Amino acid sequence: MQIEISGIEIDVQKKNIKNLHLAVVPPDGKVRVSAPTHLSDESIAMFVRTKLSWIKKQQEKFKKQSRQCKREYVSGETLYVFGQQYFLRVEYSYKGNSLVLEGNEAILTVRKESTSKQREAFVNEWYRSLLKDKIEIYLPKWEKITGLYCNSWQTKYMTTRWGTCNTNTRKIWLNLQLAKKPIECLEYVILHELAHLKVRNHSKDFIAIMDKYMPYWRETQKMLNDLILDYYSEEQGSN
Repeated sequence: MQIEISGIEIDVQKKNIKNLHLAVVPPDGKVRVSAPTHLSDESIAMFVRTKLSWIKKQQEKFKKQSRQCKREYVSGETLYVFGQQYFLRVEYSYKGNSLVLEGNEAILTVRKESTSKQREAFVNEWYRSLLKDKIEIYLPKWEKITGLYCNSWQTKYMTTRWGTCNTNTRKIWLNLQLAKKPIECLEYVILHELAHLKVRNHSKDFIAIMDKYMPYWRETQKMLNDLILDYYSEEQGSN
Protein backbone atom coordinates (compact mmCIF):
# COMPACT_ATOMS: atom_id res chain seq x y z
CA MET A 1 0.00 0.00 0.00
CA GLN A 2 0.98 3.65 -0.26
CA ILE A 3 0.69 6.46 2.25
CA GLU A 4 1.61 10.12 1.93
CA ILE A 5 3.27 12.11 4.69
CA SER A 6 4.31 15.74 4.28
CA GLY A 7 4.02 15.41 0.52
CA ILE A 8 6.25 12.33 0.39
CA GLU A 9 4.85 9.07 -1.02
CA ILE A 10 5.76 6.03 1.03
CA ASP A 11 5.55 2.44 -0.26
CA VAL A 12 4.60 0.21 2.66
CA GLN A 13 4.97 -3.56 2.68
CA LYS A 14 3.74 -5.61 5.62
CA LYS A 15 5.71 -8.77 6.22
CA ASN A 16 6.26 -11.46 8.79
CA ILE A 17 9.14 -9.58 10.46
CA LYS A 18 9.81 -8.25 13.95
CA ASN A 19 11.03 -4.72 13.26
CA LEU A 20 10.32 -1.77 11.01
CA HIS A 21 12.76 -1.13 8.17
CA LEU A 22 12.99 2.17 6.30
CA ALA A 23 14.88 2.71 3.02
CA VAL A 24 15.36 5.57 0.58
CA VAL A 25 16.35 4.01 -2.73
CA PRO A 26 17.98 5.29 -5.93
CA PRO A 27 17.71 6.78 -8.43
CA ASP A 28 14.82 9.02 -7.43
CA GLY A 29 14.84 8.67 -3.63
CA LYS A 30 11.67 6.60 -3.31
CA VAL A 31 10.80 5.75 0.30
CA ARG A 32 10.00 2.17 1.22
CA VAL A 33 8.96 0.77 4.58
CA SER A 34 8.80 -2.87 5.58
CA ALA A 35 6.63 -3.36 8.66
CA PRO A 36 5.42 -6.25 10.83
CA THR A 37 1.99 -7.45 9.77
CA HIS A 38 0.45 -6.67 13.16
CA LEU A 39 1.50 -3.01 13.14
CA SER A 40 -1.27 -0.45 12.49
CA ASP A 41 -1.09 2.07 9.67
CA GLU A 42 -1.15 4.85 12.25
CA SER A 43 1.92 3.43 14.01
CA ILE A 44 3.77 3.15 10.70
CA ALA A 45 2.92 6.75 9.81
CA MET A 46 4.11 7.92 13.21
CA PHE A 47 7.41 6.09 12.73
CA VAL A 48 7.92 7.68 9.31
CA ARG A 49 7.24 11.16 10.71
CA THR A 50 10.10 10.74 13.16
CA LYS A 51 12.40 10.01 10.22
CA LEU A 52 11.30 12.85 7.90
CA SER A 53 14.47 14.88 8.39
CA TRP A 54 16.67 11.90 7.53
CA ILE A 55 14.48 10.98 4.52
CA LYS A 56 14.73 14.49 3.06
CA LYS A 57 18.52 14.49 3.49
CA GLN A 58 18.80 11.19 1.63
CA GLN A 59 16.54 12.40 -1.18
CA GLU A 60 18.62 15.55 -1.50
CA LYS A 61 21.75 13.41 -1.93
CA PHE A 62 20.16 11.65 -4.91
CA LYS A 63 19.26 14.99 -6.46
CA LYS A 64 22.89 16.05 -6.16
CA GLN A 65 24.37 12.77 -7.37
CA SER A 66 27.24 12.89 -9.85
CA ARG A 67 26.37 14.21 -13.27
CA GLN A 68 28.45 14.88 -16.31
CA CYS A 69 29.62 18.44 -16.82
CA LYS A 70 27.60 20.68 -19.10
CA ARG A 71 28.63 20.10 -22.69
CA GLU A 72 29.60 22.83 -25.10
CA TYR A 73 29.31 20.48 -28.09
CA VAL A 74 32.84 21.03 -29.35
CA SER A 75 35.37 18.54 -30.73
CA GLY A 76 36.91 16.26 -28.12
CA GLU A 77 33.88 15.85 -25.89
CA THR A 78 32.31 12.42 -25.45
CA LEU A 79 28.84 11.19 -26.33
CA TYR A 80 27.28 7.89 -25.29
CA VAL A 81 24.85 6.02 -27.50
CA PHE A 82 23.22 2.95 -25.92
CA GLY A 83 26.27 2.43 -23.71
CA GLN A 84 28.90 2.93 -26.41
CA GLN A 85 31.33 5.85 -26.03
CA TYR A 86 32.01 8.13 -29.00
CA PHE A 87 34.32 11.12 -29.35
CA LEU A 88 32.68 14.21 -30.76
CA ARG A 89 34.08 15.80 -33.92
CA VAL A 90 32.42 19.04 -34.97
CA GLU A 91 32.36 20.07 -38.60
CA TYR A 92 30.75 23.11 -40.19
CA SER A 93 28.27 23.42 -43.03
CA TYR A 94 25.28 25.53 -44.08
CA LYS A 95 23.53 22.57 -45.71
CA GLY A 96 21.78 21.46 -42.53
CA ASN A 97 22.63 19.82 -39.22
CA SER A 98 23.55 16.15 -38.97
CA LEU A 99 25.08 13.69 -36.53
CA VAL A 100 26.71 10.55 -37.88
CA LEU A 101 28.50 7.76 -36.03
CA GLU A 102 31.69 6.52 -37.70
CA GLY A 103 34.00 4.15 -35.85
CA ASN A 104 34.52 5.68 -32.41
CA GLU A 105 33.59 9.17 -33.58
CA ALA A 106 30.32 11.10 -33.50
CA ILE A 107 30.56 13.62 -36.34
CA LEU A 108 28.32 16.61 -35.64
CA THR A 109 27.81 18.96 -38.58
CA VAL A 110 26.37 22.39 -37.72
CA ARG A 111 26.63 26.03 -38.70
CA LYS A 112 29.88 27.53 -37.42
CA GLU A 113 28.10 30.33 -35.57
CA SER A 114 25.61 27.99 -33.88
CA THR A 115 25.50 28.25 -30.11
CA SER A 116 26.05 25.37 -27.68
CA LYS A 117 22.36 25.64 -26.79
CA GLN A 118 21.34 25.19 -30.43
CA ARG A 119 23.71 22.25 -30.84
CA GLU A 120 22.36 20.67 -27.66
CA ALA A 121 18.80 21.00 -28.92
CA PHE A 122 19.68 19.25 -32.17
CA VAL A 123 21.62 16.45 -30.47
CA ASN A 124 18.80 15.82 -27.99
CA GLU A 125 16.26 15.52 -30.80
CA TRP A 126 18.67 13.11 -32.51
CA TYR A 127 18.76 11.08 -29.28
CA ARG A 128 14.99 11.22 -29.06
CA SER A 129 14.65 9.77 -32.55
CA LEU A 130 17.05 6.94 -31.70
CA LEU A 131 15.22 6.15 -28.47
CA LYS A 132 11.81 6.17 -30.11
CA ASP A 133 13.02 3.69 -32.71
CA LYS A 134 14.18 1.34 -29.94
CA ILE A 135 11.01 1.78 -27.88
CA GLU A 136 8.93 0.81 -30.92
CA ILE A 137 10.88 -2.46 -30.97
CA TYR A 138 11.16 -3.30 -27.28
CA LEU A 139 7.85 -2.03 -25.89
CA PRO A 140 5.75 -4.34 -28.10
CA LYS A 141 8.19 -7.15 -27.30
CA TRP A 142 7.60 -6.83 -23.55
CA GLU A 143 3.88 -6.15 -23.94
CA LYS A 144 3.57 -9.44 -25.82
CA ILE A 145 5.69 -11.32 -23.25
CA THR A 146 3.77 -10.01 -20.23
CA GLY A 147 0.30 -9.46 -21.66
CA LEU A 148 0.43 -5.95 -20.16
CA TYR A 149 -0.30 -3.15 -22.61
CA CYS A 150 -0.03 0.61 -22.25
CA ASN A 151 -2.36 3.01 -24.08
CA SER A 152 0.36 5.49 -25.02
CA TRP A 153 3.95 6.49 -24.30
CA GLN A 154 6.28 9.46 -24.57
CA THR A 155 9.93 10.28 -24.04
CA LYS A 156 10.84 12.97 -21.53
CA TYR A 157 13.97 14.35 -19.91
CA MET A 158 13.73 13.49 -16.21
CA THR A 159 16.16 14.41 -13.47
CA THR A 160 15.50 11.59 -11.01
CA ARG A 161 13.42 8.86 -12.66
CA TRP A 162 14.23 6.51 -15.50
CA GLY A 163 10.56 6.00 -16.22
CA THR A 164 7.11 6.62 -14.82
CA CYS A 165 3.53 5.71 -15.64
CA ASN A 166 0.01 6.87 -14.99
CA THR A 167 -1.92 3.77 -14.04
CA ASN A 168 -5.27 5.50 -14.64
CA THR A 169 -4.57 6.53 -18.23
CA ARG A 170 -2.10 3.65 -18.78
CA LYS A 171 0.43 6.07 -20.21
CA ILE A 172 4.19 5.52 -19.86
CA TRP A 173 7.02 8.07 -19.94
CA LEU A 174 10.60 6.98 -20.58
CA ASN A 175 13.64 9.10 -19.74
CA LEU A 176 15.40 10.47 -22.81
CA GLN A 177 18.73 9.68 -21.11
CA LEU A 178 18.02 5.98 -21.74
CA ALA A 179 19.25 6.59 -25.29
CA LYS A 180 22.74 6.85 -23.76
CA LYS A 181 22.56 3.74 -21.56
CA PRO A 182 23.01 0.06 -22.50
CA ILE A 183 19.97 -1.34 -24.28
CA GLU A 184 19.26 -3.80 -21.47
CA CYS A 185 18.60 -0.80 -19.23
CA LEU A 186 15.85 0.38 -21.56
CA GLU A 187 14.30 -3.10 -21.54
CA TYR A 188 14.41 -3.18 -17.75
CA VAL A 189 12.67 0.20 -17.43
CA ILE A 190 10.02 -0.78 -19.97
CA LEU A 191 9.24 -3.97 -18.04
CA HIS A 192 9.28 -2.05 -14.76
CA GLU A 193 6.68 0.44 -15.98
CA LEU A 194 4.51 -2.23 -17.59
CA ALA A 195 4.51 -4.13 -14.31
CA HIS A 196 3.14 -1.01 -12.59
CA LEU A 197 0.10 -1.18 -14.85
CA LYS A 198 -0.85 -4.28 -12.88
CA VAL A 199 0.68 -3.49 -9.48
CA ARG A 200 0.98 0.18 -8.53
CA ASN A 201 3.52 -0.20 -5.74
CA HIS A 202 6.66 -2.26 -5.25
CA SER A 203 4.99 -5.01 -3.24
CA LYS A 204 5.81 -8.69 -3.42
CA ASP A 205 3.33 -9.00 -6.30
CA PHE A 206 5.31 -6.43 -8.29
CA ILE A 207 8.57 -8.20 -7.47
CA ALA A 208 7.02 -11.48 -8.58
CA ILE A 209 6.25 -10.00 -12.02
CA MET A 210 9.81 -8.74 -12.39
CA ASP A 211 11.27 -12.07 -11.25
CA LYS A 212 9.04 -14.01 -13.61
CA TYR A 213 9.88 -12.11 -16.77
CA MET A 214 13.41 -10.81 -16.04
CA PRO A 215 15.17 -12.89 -13.36
CA TYR A 216 18.33 -10.77 -13.69
CA TRP A 217 16.51 -7.43 -13.24
CA ARG A 218 18.25 -6.60 -9.96
CA GLU A 219 21.67 -6.62 -11.63
CA THR A 220 20.38 -4.42 -14.45
CA GLN A 221 18.74 -2.05 -11.98
CA LYS A 222 22.01 -1.68 -10.07
CA MET A 223 23.97 -1.08 -13.26
CA LEU A 224 21.53 1.62 -14.36
CA ASN A 225 21.47 3.35 -11.00
CA ASP A 226 25.27 3.33 -10.84
CA LEU A 227 25.60 5.03 -14.23
CA ILE A 228 26.31 8.75 -14.17
CA LEU A 229 23.46 11.07 -15.11
CA ASP A 230 23.85 13.84 -17.66
CA TYR A 231 23.96 17.53 -16.98
CA TYR A 232 20.31 18.57 -16.94
CA SER A 233 18.85 21.62 -18.61
CA GLU A 234 15.46 22.65 -17.26
CA GLU A 235 14.42 23.51 -20.82
CA GLN A 236 14.36 19.89 -21.97
CA GLY A 237 10.89 18.82 -22.91
CA SER A 238 8.93 15.71 -23.81
CA ASN A 239 7.76 14.21 -27.03
